[in-house]
Amino acid sequence: MEPRTLTDGRVTLSPPRPADIDTITEACRDAAITEWTTVPAPYERADAVRFVGDIVPAKWERGFPDWAIRTSDHGPLRGMVGFVARGDAEPEIGYWVAPDARQQGLATAAVRLACDFAFSSEGMGVWRIAWRAFVGNVSSASVARHAGFRFEGVARHGLLQRGTPRDVWVAGLLPDDPRTPGDTWPI
Repeated sequence: MEPRTLTDGRVTLSPPRPADIDTITEACRDAAITEWTTVPAPYERADAVRFVGDIVPAKWERGFPDWAIRTSDHGPLRGMVGFVARGDAEPEIGYWVAPDARQQGLATAAVRLACDFAFSSEGMGVWRIAWRAFVGNVSSASVARHAGFRFEGVARHGLLQRGTPRDVWVAGLLPDDPRTPGDTWPI
């Protein structure tokens, strides 16, 4: 898949570039990102260099895009959103937002835009998108809920975080699901 940029007028999603490396490094050292994601900890600049230079291009080649979240085409990186392959199952969406960009609706807008792309025949052409977050990650759950994901339950020891199994909340989104908050969420 060729990398591409998406925009809805509120957010612009574009592949991260070398100029984003220091911003990614700083953001991924944030305590909340370290606590709720699987990024390396401690997060080093070399991790961001590898992410931008190797991981993201390889994911695009395999059809699983990662984008920088921006508020304009050439604006600074405010976060990341993208998809992870989970075997033969549906792709799983993941995202984080830098501390100074939180509580602005950027994550929800980015997730909606990325999901629209994933469902599109000109995009990924998927039939379902999965979401998982460590139990207790209320911020991520709020974004998923507002993007229309439907809560499906808890997977005990459903994901490893730096070698430790943790319970995860599980939700899914189908192409015809309304993009409004679902009422199945326990939070």
